[in-house]
Amino acid sequence: MRINLLDELSKKKAFTIEDARQLGYTNKNVLKVILSRLEKKGWVERIEKGKYMVIPLGAEKGKYTLHEFVLGSFLVDPCIISYWSALNYYGFTEQIPRTVFIQTTARKKHQQVTIFGIPYKIVRIKKEKIFGTEKVWFENTQVNVTNKEKTIIDCLDKPQYAGGIIEVAKAIQTEDYDKKMLVHYAKK
Repeated sequence: MRINLLDELSKKKAFTIEDARQLGYTNKNVLKVILSRLEKKGWVERIEKGKYMVIPLGAEKGKYTLHEFVLGSFLVDPCIISYWSALNYYGFTEQIPRTVFIQTTARKKHQQVTIFGIPYKIVRIKKEKIFGTEKVWFENTQVNVTNKEKTIIDCLDKPQYAGGIIEVAKAIQTEDYDKKMLVHYAKK
């Protein structure tokens, strides 16, 4: 039973208890016990309450993790990688942020969480500010990232999440973006 569950869940890399329940394991308490045992044996690792990732064969528990953007995408829905994280992704800054910045419209009890030693900053924004995103593949998982123009606009809006206005100025100086789109997004 546990092996079948693990086999099905390993296709996702990360999953929720609800994902496991949809595979036919309707008793939530039994499922929690199974997941706890799988965690103790080093087959899965808990990301946060009700969210897990599968440890691949040959990997050592505590030494394996998914890409930080993939992990972040499991923290809230919707999840958009943004601000300093997106600046770095596009090569607009040589600074590597220690924190992964995420935009969402959802409420989250804790706006700052640390998972496997990686700090995440969850920034709640208004629904009308959700635009200018693209899907990017990380470890066979699609993750939403603000596009270049939206990244610059967001960083101008909240420079404290971008390493300061100097980092935003560096991004603008690159001119590696669509200027008309940047103006359109600024007006929006």
